[in-house]
Amino acid sequence: MTYAETIDYLYKMQHHGIKPGLARMTSLLALFNQPQKAYKSVHIAGTNGKGSTQAMIRAGLEGAGKRVHAYTSPHLVRFNERVRLAGELVSDQRLNEALELCEKHNGTRPITYFEITTAAAFYLFAETQADY
Repeated sequence: MTYAETIDYLYKMQHHGIKPGLARMTSLLALFNQPQKAYKSVHIAGTNGKGSTQAMIRAGLEGAGKRVHAYTSPHLVRFNERVRLAGELVSDQRLNEALELCEKHNGTRPITYFEITTAAAFYLFAETQADY
């Protein structure tokens, strides 16, 4: 698929909504040799202020000369805004390849929009050198 077709496909997945639990993510990430364990991370959770907190932490680390990945949601204009690799927005091509790879590995198993995009970000993070 082209990048545009992949993004359209993802948006169509949104109607599946939220599915509590980690079983789908655990199964999919196991197929990628647990990419989320390949790098240091800062996990920001809560109801409000996650984007601002992430931006401040990222700015501080980058200001100290560190290479930093970031995954945020939602995006404002383009889907690529969700994934930064070592400080740069992910390219259409790399994002498309990662999403297609995750979809291929997932097969016909049910998965949500958030789960597949998060798995793609974890995969990209593990494939790109960074400090955090």
